Amino acid sequence: MRAAGNAFEQRACEELERAGLKLLARNYTTRHGELDLVMRDGGTVVFVEVRYRIRSGFGDAVMSITAAKQAKLVRTAQLWLAAHPKYAQQACRFDVVTYDGPRDSAKMEWLRNAFEAE
Repeated sequence: MRAAGNAFEQRACEELERAGLKLLARNYTTRHGELDLVMRDGGTVVFVEVRYRIRSGFGDAVMSITAAKQAKLVRTAQLWLAAHPKYAQQACRFDVVTYDGPRDSAKMEWLRNAFEAE
């Protein structure tokens, strides 16, 4: 499943770059969690979570971003900002990019500002 995750992260990165975002980091990992993509959208740092679900038996991909997952993403984003102080004063947001359905026909859904850091 990791190979599929990597493929969809790459796909999302390319789509977001076409939309004008610039890649800052990929797969930033700490003991608290991982940031799939860290991008810049103008003056805003964007932390992007990429999700793929082939079947919706447990809900679609966006439903897998639970409150606990959000908390991990926020904590990991704080650590990334601490490690990259030149971005620490910029606006930030959390986007979620989802793909649902069979791999070849999965359509991208981009949820800008999908949740707020508490």
